Amino acid sequence: MTTVPATHRLTADEYLALPETGDGPRLQLIEGEVVVNDPAALHGHVQTNMLFALVAWTRAAPARGHAVLPRDVAIDDRNVFSPDILWYAPGRLPDPNSPPPYSLPDLAVEIRSPSTWRYDVGAKKAGYERQGLPELWLVDTVARTVLVFRRSSPRVASFDVALELEDGETVVSPQLPSLGVEVGEVFAVE
Repeated sequence: MTTVPATHRLTADEYLALPETGDGPRLQLIEGEVVVNDPAALHGHVQTNMLFALVAWTRAAPARGHAVLPRDVAIDDRNVFSPDILWYAPGRLPDPNSPPPYSLPDLAVEIRSPSTWRYDVGAKKAGYERQGLPELWLVDTVARTVLVFRRSSPRVASFDVALELEDGETVVSPQLPSLGVEVGEVFAVE
């Protein structure tokens, strides 16, 4: 991970005006700093496993929303996050032809990269919570656990449900009825 030195912190508008990096490392704006992350292979395996589970679930029945790969989501004027996986409830998927930033998803999944985990559990979790994200899954590739943070109802001001799931347990969500992602399968690399 690299933080791009700046003489001043960028705003979300300044960040979104930067030229696209194409297939290069992923960029995010966290607390006004551009954070560069080039995930390792395990990150990619975990992301694929989790995305496959979510996409299979969304396609198994109508009106299950959409799971998508990273997109810029403006949190506030100093933060533009790019979750590893986003899930939008039915009717909420932003137009994929529109320019970023995109709206806050209903579920964000962040997968641990050694150099960015402190942001995921710190500034990013706080930013998502502040903006009203209903649910956040933090996938810890070192501990091989999934941390789930959610609100017990839309009226709750902060994440008031916190779970730590490990091998042998299943990730479920009230937003995704009948979805069950076994933690061990999340980390499978075969």
